[in-house]
Amino acid sequence: MTRKKGLLLFCLVAAGMLLIQGLAFGVSAEKEPYKVGAIFAITGGASWLGEPERNTVRMIEEQINKAGGINGHPLEIIIEDTAGDETRTVTAIKKLINKDKVLAIVGPSRSGTTMAVIPIAEEAEVPLISCAAAEAIVVPVKRWVFKTPQKDSDAAVRIFEYMNEQGISKIAIITGTTSFGDQGRGQLKKLAPEFGITIIADETYGPEDTDMTAQLTKIKASEAEAVVNWSIVAGQVIVAKNMRQLGMEIPLFQSHGFGNIKYAQTAGEAGEGIIFPCGRLLAVDTLLDGHPQKEVLSRYKEEYEAKYNEDVSTFGGHAWDALQLVIEALEEVGPDREKIRDYIENKKGFVGTGGVFNFSPEDHSGLDKYAFEMLTVKNGQFVVVK
Repeated sequence: MTRKKGLLLFCLVAAGMLLIQGLAFGVSAEKEPYKVGAIFAITGGASWLGEPERNTVRMIEEQINKAGGINGHPLEIIIEDTAGDETRTVTAIKKLINKDKVLAIVGPSRSGTTMAVIPIAEEAEVPLISCAAAEAIVVPVKRWVFKTPQKDSDAAVRIFEYMNEQGISKIAIITGTTSFGDQGRGQLKKLAPEFGITIIADETYGPEDTDMTAQLTKIKASEAEAVVNWSIVAGQVIVAKNMRQLGMEIPLFQSHGFGNIKYAQTAGEAGEGIIFPCGRLLAVDTLLDGHPQKEVLSRYKEEYEAKYNEDVSTFGGHAWDALQLVIEALEEVGPDREKIRDYIENKKGFVGTGGVFNFSPEDHSGLDKYAFEMLTVKNGQFVVVK
């Protein structure tokens, strides 16, 4: 065989191998990838939010590409770790927009970091689908910003409705000084009078605080019939433990920021009986077979836990919802930022892990209070309150 023929044969074999690899992964090597940005608090104090979010979008990316991509285009997720820090988040979103030229962004994980980057997304006209809960993210409506977690105002409403059923009228609140905690505190104070509830003690703690005994001692001395703790950091576990140490027997309510079984497991016995509003992902086994979310929730839970060998969390679910919305938009309208935005804004009946979403130009959250169930901790697990 001549050298020229040998080189030609080598090239043909190499090309064939590349084609086979492309077919094996189900993605055409000829089409440009669809780039989507993801900004999560993978490290730092909010890592229990960001880690399952990161894991979820990686899993979806793999699934989509093995199935042939999006209309033949590979899905490329570019992930940035914010560590829950606003400055790092600003830097990350600018990189994704200006250097990576992403078509849309899912995240951030936290309310404060989301609020910090909203003006950037708006100015650049890039769809941002936040995985944070504060109502202020979407109220008033921002043209390019959406979110997938249920609203903090609806969480407060469900807590107060339950308290009305139990005859609780005097409460104490203790909230983290993060943006999530501050926004929740505002909702609790705003809505309590509508339900005939009086807040007779109002305490706060920092995201790095490791002992809330002083604040809880004041609450114990009051006539509070229940405590509401609003936080996303490890402080919500510390509050539960400190209440147990102080011999406080009144009910402890948490926000939907408690929606990771690791919090309950870390709290141990002190976590038993905690009550909080949350999406149905954590109680999917209790849903009737005909429930509109059951198939989606069961599939996500099964796939995630099989792949990562850890319990699913609502936070990963927020990322699932956000990325699936972007994927649906890309399938329908292609790689056009404005068309992606328009598609999401008008999407009705999207069945996600957080609920059945119905977006509109007036509502960039898409969910109401009925997206929540009231859950409690029983034997270290989350169950629906009976």
